[in-house]
Amino acid sequence: MGVNTTITGATNAVLQESIGAYSYEAYTNAKKLVGTAIVGTNPEIDRNTETYIGQLRWHKPLNPTVNVASISNSAAGQKTGTSSDYLAYIKTVRTHGASKVNMAQVITQEDGLAQIGMDFAETQAQDEHDALLALIKGVAVAEALNGAASGSGSTGLGGQTFDNDPTDKRYGFYVDLQSNKLVIPATAAIQGAARAEGFLQAMGMAWKDYEPPYAYLVASPETIASLRSANLVDNTTLVENGVEFNTIFGGKLRLIQTRANQSMSTAQLAKVNSGAGVDITGTKTSFIVLPGSVSFTPLEVPLPVEIERDAAAYMGGGTTDIWYRWGYILHPAGYNWAGSQDRFPSNAEYGYSVTGGVPELLTAATVGVTTTGTWTRKVQSALSLGILPVFHS
Repeated sequence: MGVNTTITGATNAVLQESIGAYSYEAYTNAKKLVGTAIVGTNPEIDRNTETYIGQLRWHKPLNPTVNVASISNSAAGQKTGTSSDYLAYIKTVRTHGASKVNMAQVITQEDGLAQIGMDFAETQAQDEHDALLALIKGVAVAEALNGAASGSGSTGLGGQTFDNDPTDKRYGFYVDLQSNKLVIPATAAIQGAARAEGFLQAMGMAWKDYEPPYAYLVASPETIASLRSANLVDNTTLVENGVEFNTIFGGKLRLIQTRANQSMSTAQLAKVNSGAGVDITGTKTSFIVLPGSVSFTPLEVPLPVEIERDAAAYMGGGTTDIWYRWGYILHPAGYNWAGSQDRFPSNAEYGYSVTGGVPELLTAATVGVTTTGTWTRKVQSALSLGILPVFHS
C-alpha cells in the first residue's frame, strides 16, 4: 500500500508500509544529435583563451590577376594580392544542482541526491543536445535574415538556386520549397523517388558542383514516416561508429529522426519576413547537414563536482547540496559569433538577431537591411558551409 507522505521535508517521496526498492522510469527525451557525425572537432579551437571568446584565422582564396605579356606596352603588370580573415567562437558553462535534508533519509530510506548523481550523464547529454539544436536553428535564423533582409546592407535575394552566385551573401544559405512537402503525395505521374525530389533539389541548389557524396537529414518522425510510406528507405542500414542509420537514395542521405522542434516559431518567421527581401513561405524546417559541420570542444571547468554541507540547518539535522558544472564550445563551421562577448550564452542567445551590434530576441527586433543573426557568415563562398535549412510545408 503506497501513500504520498505529508511529512515536511519528504513530500517528494512515496512511502509504503512494506519497504521495497524504487524502480526508475526510462527517459524518453528527444533523440540526441551530439553523438552523431554532424559533430566533429576542430584542432584550431583553443579552449584556454583568457576571455569568453577565441578566434580562428585563415588565408582566403586568391583572386588572381593574370596579365598578358607585351613587348610593346611598358606599363607594369597588375599584382595579385593576398588576404586573410578571422572569426570568433564563444564559450559557455552550464550548472546543475540539488539539495537534500539529511534527516529525511531516516523517514524515506532513500538518499535524496542518489538519482541526481546517477542521472547526471543524461542531464549533461540532454543539455548538449539542446544547445546543438539551438545553434542549428540559430544558423537557420541567420541565413533566413540574409535572404529576407541582408547583413551586407542590401535587400536580400532569397535562398539558394541552381544558378545563384554562392559568394553573394544576399542569398541566404537555405532552400525554400514553399508550399511543397519534402515528400509529395503520389499521383499517376509522380511515383517512387520522384516523390522526394525536393531533397535532391535542395542539395543541388545549395552545393551545386560541390555536392557532397553523402549528408545527414535531420527530420521529424512525420517526414521519416512519409519516406517509409513512399518506400524510399533503403533496405540495408549503415553503421557508423556503432550508430545504425537508415538511409535513402542508396546512402546519399543518412536519416536522423528526432521529434525535437526544428522550425522557427510563427512569430520568428513573421519577423524574418518583415524584412525587405524575399519572404520564406515554407513553415516547417528540416536540415541537411554535412559531417563535422559543428565543432564541439569540452571545457575544463574548476570544481566540476562540488558538495556543500550545512551542519546547523534544520536544528542540527543538516543539509547537503551538490553541484555539477560543465562547459563547452559549440561552433558552426564558417561562421563568426556576433552575439554578446561578455557572458556565457544561453541556448536562446544562439538564435538572437543583431542590429547595430546589439543582440536581442528576434521577435523584439525591427528587421532591416543590416540585421544579422548571432552567427554571421565569414567564409567567402556558401559552398564551404555545412548546415542547410530546408523550409517546406
